[in-house]
Amino acid sequence: MKKYKVGVLGATGMVGQRFISLINNHPWFELEVVAASTRSAGKTYEEAVSGRWQISNPLPESAKSLKVLSAENDIRAIAERVDFVFSAVDMKKDEIKALELAYAQSECPVVSNNSAHRWTPDVPMVIPEVNPEHLEIIEAQRKRLGTGRGFIAVKSNCSIQSYVPALHPLKERFGLTRALVCTYQAISGAGKTFETWPEMVDNVIPYIGGEEEKSEQEPLKIWGKITDGAIVPSDSLQITSQCIRVPATDGHMAAVFMAFNEKPTIEEIKCFWSEFEGRPQILSLPSAPKQFLHYFEEENRPQTKLDRMLENGMAVSLGRLRPDTQYDYRFIGLSHNTLRGAAGGAVLLAELLCADGYISN
Repeated sequence: MKKYKVGVLGATGMVGQRFISLINNHPWFELEVVAASTRSAGKTYEEAVSGRWQISNPLPESAKSLKVLSAENDIRAIAERVDFVFSAVDMKKDEIKALELAYAQSECPVVSNNSAHRWTPDVPMVIPEVNPEHLEIIEAQRKRLGTGRGFIAVKSNCSIQSYVPALHPLKERFGLTRALVCTYQAISGAGKTFETWPEMVDNVIPYIGGEEEKSEQEPLKIWGKITDGAIVPSDSLQITSQCIRVPATDGHMAAVFMAFNEKPTIEEIKCFWSEFEGRPQILSLPSAPKQFLHYFEEENRPQTKLDRMLENGMAVSLGRLRPDTQYDYRFIGLSHNTLRGAAGGAVLLAELLCADGYISN
């Protein structure tokens, strides 16, 4: 199989480093280009991340000697060398929107970890197991952009991975009407470690800018429908949330409360979770977990430290399903925020785009 040549924009940041690590030895993808800000351009990748490599896996040999290009100034040169790019740039939102659009209009598909284009009506925001059908909007987007190959596809917010997949198989069957969610989010979600953010040691911060709005609104787009060349968000349910930063390195946990039109039994919910599989499992994509949703019967699971790396950090862990006095049921969800929630989820999305023919090599 001929490998897809891949570029990483924002390659020196934490999520960019995670992309580099995941692409290393990937069966489909080969790292061709690393790009970052102008202050890193011209250095080797090893020089650019010297003293600030934040991933537990060692810096891949294949990346060390690559010359860092400018994500902003070398668009055409990058687009000519790769089949697509992952975007993890750290810039102002308007600047990210313009940059990703420039790559797409240069006939370079963009698979983005950023939030800038999540609410562009013809940009699919995809959890591969949940709404793969939204990729069909790409043809409308290409028509708008006037491109043959170029487009933008994005993954959703990292925190919603811990509960939207669990709600999804129940939503249509039992008529999910309301959900209340409290998320407890690791510091890597802010691109930090305890060394760079000592204030978080022995501390909890009850505010994460923009997260509550994302937690309440993004699921509605994911559950929306394509109408007249745009994704129209669902209006069939309401979600309210609180998002809290906690002193964990990786792993976002959610306490979820849910109400239905047709109340299922606990046994039915567990059965739907255990049997649920999405298109990545059907296609056996390289990064897909064999079982997406894992339920733990133990009262004290899932736990962040024990369970965040389940199935290489790409599965969702669930537990403590029980009746609630205000809603029908409540449960705990957990996902790895920089794997399933960020770079790993984007890699899985890219695999799906390749498997379905939206990206060619």
